[in-house]
Amino acid sequence: MDKQGIFKYALMSYLPQKYLRHASFEAQEADRLIIDFKSGRKYATERVSKLFAKTLSLMDLKDTIIVCIPASCQQTYTRRFRKFSENVCAKTGAINGFDHIKVIGKREKVHISGEHAAEDNVWIDTDFFQGKRILIIDDICTTGRTSDDFREKMEQAGAHVRMAMFLAKTKQFKKKQLN
Repeated sequence: MDKQGIFKYALMSYLPQKYLRHASFEAQEADRLIIDFKSGRKYATERVSKLFAKTLSLMDLKDTIIVCIPASCQQTYTRRFRKFSENVCAKTGAINGFDHIKVIGKREKVHISGEHAAEDNVWIDTDFFQGKRILIIDDICTTGRTSDDFREKMEQAGAHVRMAMFLAKTKQFKKKQLN
């Protein structure tokens, strides 16, 4: 639970590239799956969809809309999340919110720019989301700011965000852990 009372859950750990050469085979495989999912590779989308569906299988999601946090442009958002959203919703009974979010233009990727700006280039279908329960999903959570900002935008659109799920949480190391 975060300080706003939203439950956040990550399915895996993600190791930044600089730590991978010292990582276990399993950690390297997990990172490959995560990167391949972000790239829209079909096998990765299928595996990740099944992983999310299995994790969500005990929840009643029939009145819940799944919304993936928008990527830096519509093309990347579509490549990464269209089929994923369809698969997870088909397996869980949730409502697919993919077509009710649009990315207009392109913005700098947060991990490249170092700047964290709210998604001003995101269109949200406020009529569709008004008063609805939402589960937001993203690929990698590092600080949680992206999900917090997107949750705020969804709530400004009238939605009730109940949970945020991530494929992976970036593993943070302290200097002592590296020696």
